[in-house]
Amino acid sequence: MLRIEHAYWLIALFLLYAGLRNLRERRPWHGAFWIVLAALFGGGDWVLAQRAAGNTLPAQFAGGGVVLLAVLAPRLKRMAHAESRSVEQRLQSALALGHRLFVPALLIPLVTLLVALFDAHLAAGGHALFAAPQMTLTGLALACAIALFAAARVTRAPLQQGFAEGRRLLDAIGWAALLPLLLAALGEVFTRSGVGTAITALTTAWLPTGSALACLLAFALGMVLFTVIMGNAFAAFPVMMAGMGLPLLVHQHGAHPAILGSMGMLCGYCGTLLTPMAADFNLVPAALLELRDPYGVIRAQAWSAFWILAATVAMMCFLLFR
Repeated sequence: MLRIEHAYWLIALFLLYAGLRNLRERRPWHGAFWIVLAALFGGGDWVLAQRAAGNTLPAQFAGGGVVLLAVLAPRLKRMAHAESRSVEQRLQSALALGHRLFVPALLIPLVTLLVALFDAHLAAGGHALFAAPQMTLTGLALACAIALFAAARVTRAPLQQGFAEGRRLLDAIGWAALLPLLLAALGEVFTRSGVGTAITALTTAWLPTGSALACLLAFALGMVLFTVIMGNAFAAFPVMMAGMGLPLLVHQHGAHPAILGSMGMLCGYCGTLLTPMAADFNLVPAALLELRDPYGVIRAQAWSAFWILAATVAMMCFLLFR
């Protein structure tokens, strides 16, 4: 049976490979960073088991590893990797392969969707192939592995080249590859620490809560602000919905909850366009395209974010309270 832990072990092996290759090529800071991260991915279950048994020392070592990552992150400098082929050779290969290049990329969502839709029928000998918890993520990991073999088949390249290219992209992204993990943890911390309750208290004390328009503007701008802080509208949404959306707009002013949820998320996406914390959208493309300005993507889409936010708030004024 495939479990999410198996996906973490595969990630740990790849990170270990990236770290050892960097050490071999005399990139000690990159090598140390990825090896420490590999240890955290590979040993996570053991740490949790030890903590459940009452042994807190492994958890303290894991915390020390996180601190060590923070110390190593500023030392990760962008360094060019030696290209195995010239730009002309890559272009000729891409033209020869044509649309077949999209096959590995399309396999990832396709296999993930099939696992999610037909999970009840995926069994062998009466035993389920995937563990029920986090089945979709396990299917995504399997899809990525299948796509790797498909890419090697389509391009007729050795499988080793796929690992080498993956390591090159990982080094190009650097510490920003961890931001989705950190931001997901930050959203959980905010939710459990009662930030939504604190927002309710602040808005009740400082806002004219009797005005639906004032509450709506505060909610929309709050979605933008918290998304800028967290880097993800999905992390900001439960905080703002619990703090302002439900108690003030829905319960007090009778706003339509479905419209508030969908358009509130759109307000949050405007914040995604403006923040470097959304690394996978704003920093990773700049790194992969080797832009001179690492914040060039944000500068290019700032005005789009402003006008989308203004249009969204205007539509919410007309649609929410009908």
